[in-house]
Amino acid sequence: MHAPAVFDADLVRRYDRRGPRYTSYPTALQFHTNFDIAAYRRAALLSNAAPAKPLSIYVHAPFCVSPCFYCGCNRIITRDAQQGVDYLQRLNIEIELQSALFDRNRIVRQLHLGGGTPTFFTSGQLASVLHTLHKWFSLDSSRAREFSIEIDPRTVRPDAIAALAAMGFNRISLGVQDFDPEVQRAINRMQSIAQVEDALRQARASGFRSVSFDLIYGLPLQNLTSFARTLEQVVAMRPDRVAVYGYAHIPNNFRAQRAIDAAQLPSAEGRLQLLALTVEKLTQAGYVHIGMDHFALPEDDLCAAQAQGDLHRNFQGYSTCADCDLVGLGVSSIGSLGRAYAQNSKRLREYFDALDHGRLPVERGLLLTVDDEVRRDVIHSIMCHGAVKPRAIAERYALDFASYFAYELNELRVLQADGLLRRVDDEEISVSDRGHYLLRSIAMVFDAYLRAQ
Repeated sequence: MHAPAVFDADLVRRYDRRGPRYTSYPTALQFHTNFDIAAYRRAALLSNAAPAKPLSIYVHAPFCVSPCFYCGCNRIITRDAQQGVDYLQRLNIEIELQSALFDRNRIVRQLHLGGGTPTFFTSGQLASVLHTLHKWFSLDSSRAREFSIEIDPRTVRPDAIAALAAMGFNRISLGVQDFDPEVQRAINRMQSIAQVEDALRQARASGFRSVSFDLIYGLPLQNLTSFARTLEQVVAMRPDRVAVYGYAHIPNNFRAQRAIDAAQLPSAEGRLQLLALTVEKLTQAGYVHIGMDHFALPEDDLCAAQAQGDLHRNFQGYSTCADCDLVGLGVSSIGSLGRAYAQNSKRLREYFDALDHGRLPVERGLLLTVDDEVRRDVIHSIMCHGAVKPRAIAERYALDFASYFAYELNELRVLQADGLLRRVDDEEISVSDRGHYLLRSIAMVFDAYLRAQ
């Protein structure tokens, strides 16, 4: 980025609106069932063509022992350990089936276990997953690897964090959300500061290179006073990264959210004040705004990647591992291979059935058009670098940028007049310091699917 971000509440009030997070473009809303297993196989085999990219693997662990009412993830609430055993049996089959599609010399630079709650599984079970991955893929053993896992500080077992480090994980993400007991009761997630501090201490002692906290603003009963205390407690613990997500209340889509009393949610203005408070507290403590809802300490790898122009964005958020093909494993997981996206079955029964019959569980996906590729490139540049080089795009795709994006350029000039953009010309489109907190709103200008709606 060209300059430190500046939070302009008036601009955010006027321009921030619900829209895609652009962990992909096109987004999953455009996926369809005409993209089948054969299409996925073709995409995977084509991705091996020279120069083949390194691989990133995402493993979805869908189980949680209790529901968090705010959650919109694909997860299964259960205390039945046998369900986990059954799931891992199928996951091992999928790992083997997927590995047959990729050249063994392609190094897995990035690995992420998300959920759900991956630590629903025992350390032994997680070690068996890593063993299977080692058997069928070439996992990076160098310091450059980015192997991360999400944990729930409430349920992680004693010594489990040290065991995760021994397996090769070097990044860990802790779900915090909010430390206020009233808010925790309202979202069904009671969690003490001591539990988080203990998990953080274990991660540091075990040699994890990066520890991240997840927070949420806009939850029921949140107010400036209580959330300020949460932020101060987080800053005192000094995690390497902090992700602060805005809660989206969509009870028609996510059943668990129906347990939340909408009357207890902050107003739109209250949400804005909570976000402004978050920015103030984190930046005063020395955190750098990476983009969207991600902050990192200056010495963190994300800041270095941003400064060097290597920052990447995928389904797990911002990453230092640029230019990897992504293999999605587990129920509902999404992969990205060259010009294709593919998603596994969202329902456990269908996921199990496919693997029990020796089939990949791919349910839907998308093969990108040339226009999709062009727009993905532009949107990625905005989201990761805060700038677009029109001439580079024109040369890469053999097009006249000014003509191709005539409508979008007119829209951008309006944003420039309002101060969101620093420059809009043939050489560069660059986000201003005041526009940095509105990257998504700027990227939405280039979203052809949104315009069609």
